[in-house]
Amino acid sequence: MSENLVIVESPAKGKTIQKYLGPGFEVLASYGHVRDLIPKEGAVDPENGYAMRYEIIDRNQKHVDAIARALKKADTLYLATDPDREGEAISWHLHELLQERGALKNKTVHRVVFHEITKRAVQEAIGNPRELAYDLVDAQQARRALDYLVGFNLSPLLWRKIKQGLSAGRVQSPALRLIVEREEEIERFVTQEYWTMTAHNEKDAQAFSARLHTLDANKLDQFDINNEAQATALRERLLQAAQGSLLVTKVEKKQRKRYPSPPFTTSTLQQEAVRKLRFSTQRAMRIAQQLYEGIDLGSGGTVGLITYMRTDSVSLANEAVTELRELIGQRYGSSKLPETPNFYKTKSKNAQEAHEAVRPTSALRTPESVKAFLSEEQFKLYDLIWKRTVACQMIFATFDTVAADLTATAGSFFRATGSTVRDPGFLSVYEEGLDDRENEKDNALPPLVEGERITLLDINADQHFTEPPPRYSEASLVKALEEFGIGRPSTYSSIISTLLSREYVELEMRRFTPTDIGRIVNRFLTEHFPQYVDYAFTANLEDQLDEISRGEKTWVPVMDAFWQPFHQLVDEKMGSVNRSDVLQSRELGVDPASGKPMSVRMGRFGPFVQIGSKDDEEKPVFASLRPGMKMDSITFEQALELFKLPRHLGENAEGKAISTNVGRFGPYVKYGSEYASLGKQDDPYTLTLERALELIAEKKQKDAEKLLRDFGDGLQVIKGRWGPFLKQGKINAKLPKDRDIDSLTLEECQALIAAATPAKPAKKTAAKKASADDTTPVAEAKPAAKKTPVKKAVAKTATTKKAAPKKPASKSSKTP
Repeated sequence: MSENLVIVESPAKGKTIQKYLGPGFEVLASYGHVRDLIPKEGAVDPENGYAMRYEIIDRNQKHVDAIARALKKADTLYLATDPDREGEAISWHLHELLQERGALKNKTVHRVVFHEITKRAVQEAIGNPRELAYDLVDAQQARRALDYLVGFNLSPLLWRKIKQGLSAGRVQSPALRLIVEREEEIERFVTQEYWTMTAHNEKDAQAFSARLHTLDANKLDQFDINNEAQATALRERLLQAAQGSLLVTKVEKKQRKRYPSPPFTTSTLQQEAVRKLRFSTQRAMRIAQQLYEGIDLGSGGTVGLITYMRTDSVSLANEAVTELRELIGQRYGSSKLPETPNFYKTKSKNAQEAHEAVRPTSALRTPESVKAFLSEEQFKLYDLIWKRTVACQMIFATFDTVAADLTATAGSFFRATGSTVRDPGFLSVYEEGLDDRENEKDNALPPLVEGERITLLDINADQHFTEPPPRYSEASLVKALEEFGIGRPSTYSSIISTLLSREYVELEMRRFTPTDIGRIVNRFLTEHFPQYVDYAFTANLEDQLDEISRGEKTWVPVMDAFWQPFHQLVDEKMGSVNRSDVLQSRELGVDPASGKPMSVRMGRFGPFVQIGSKDDEEKPVFASLRPGMKMDSITFEQALELFKLPRHLGENAEGKAISTNVGRFGPYVKYGSEYASLGKQDDPYTLTLERALELIAEKKQKDAEKLLRDFGDGLQVIKGRWGPFLKQGKINAKLPKDRDIDSLTLEECQALIAAATPAKPAKKTAAKKASADDTTPVAEAKPAAKKTPVKKAVAKTATTKKAAPKKPASKSSKTP
């Protein structure tokens, strides 16, 4: 019998902790969240203090049952989930479930947290338990309720006014706005030409360059030289004035210091992993989780290699700093140690949730000493964290800088700059990466003395063009989200993955570009819900959630201030906004063949060009946009090209007509009534008959390989991915398990097909007609936003429970 039961989130972490606690303790995992809001309207009740209705997550039911069984044999329960709001909420949810079952009767319950999984940290946490932190639970519940209410009210509005399957989120939408606005800024950018003049010089066989800095006593502006004729004339003038040499008129020497970056927070770890390791933010966090939960180091046993990786703090524990200084002195020399430890100020107001930066649990555990026990990815990330942490406690780097003015003629001079590293300091271990500019490059200069002349080899006139701001990378987007206060670092990877999965953005060359549907959604939200995608509003709401977590605010008034105006606006927009206005079709011109207007618009399956309108006697014709085409940039000429499909290519040996076209599932070749998909390298606009015949032959070969038996009349046994099955037309039927295919009879197969044939649906009563200005089909617009009919939904769902943090009576005013 185990006297003590400890609950953590993951089994990997549990194995590590079990080793540290030993006999008398049993460690089980909750496998993350044990319950969540019911996935339907009514899960949050604004009319009843935002009470929330939860249900156990199906996949974790067995884990909750196992914990309840184990608790029967224990006297004390330790809730040891992660040390943040989500971890606190998981502990509270589990506590509520166990209490409902009566499993906590006569049991002692403790909440323990540790920021690293080491023997010292775990035993210290067990020895110093606390109560559940209901302020943290309130903050997590408020965030969950806000996200739910936005999603379940705004998303149906998008389905009705744009198309099915879209979503809008409280922090996802401002993040999308960032990407779209950057793209629009790039599109508006007007390139400007400018020229630079560079003198190539030599002294004592050492070549170096200098840039024209001042011309005729005026410091050059970037665009002072803006065309080739001007640049050529200036070059000739300067060469003639210099007569093969430049006079050193000023030499200025300085020392410059560069200080190390602070240790990693969640945000900066994600940024550097993207920049230096080319990880995605999601991948970086997944690997960091593995390092935190514990790695088997052979004879050294399983140990957590880094501290908790979800943190806003840049502080380090005193014992960690002491160990780092010992390591630096031994490994790099005492000259690399500052007189006193380096301390860094945390920017986040709420960083006390997690007390330390992301660091190695022991700096003495060097990357090379554990490399044999880590995967390649684990080693790369641990190496990055270890080096950043060590470097943050080292001395600054020192540079000798030199600036020299080289005069060609009175009032006109070139400036040469250079730097050399006097003492690399922390740079001998680590240098922070940069997003959109190159690292500083040393440009060593020869010794220069005022009054001397140096040889001028030539002057180059170089043409340049201004460039638009760069698109966001994952690293720079995370940085922008943090600067604007959108979301929290622990949510950045999920924000990015949602934008990608919803196809609002694409990641091309490791940079984000908005899709057509992403632009339409952003345009709709910024026009009709400007407050809710406003950066300052979003950041302010995050600050209020932080204030709730610190006990400075109660959560219900914060919810009221958001919900009341929000749901009124949703109701208003549901009735007042026309779908045609939202989609904003763009007129391209008049089709020369039919004389009808041609426009580009968004449809149910993506963007397309349309000739004609629904009011014409003849049905409009349509053509989907090709990959890479954008609604905002497609031209009239490009649109006309789209209507060259379908292309008739000829006939095959059987006399069947062969054509190529683009359908819902991509480009294809049609022969008779059958189809073959084009390969990735094939283009339906240039496909030849010969290539089409190859594709048809390949398709027939594959079909022949899949056909196991043919009973005639379209009834066949097909080899499928999960085994053989029956097929007749569009109807598929499973075969009995382990049934011998060769002994199947026609009658048996017909019976299986008949059983698999879906019954004809009963006639439905007429659906409520959509508003007159809304052209969306009724079935497509079904999930319309409503005024949250909570009470009805509650009555219908007997298996779910209204749950809120249960606290002592003295704190009842804070209970959700």
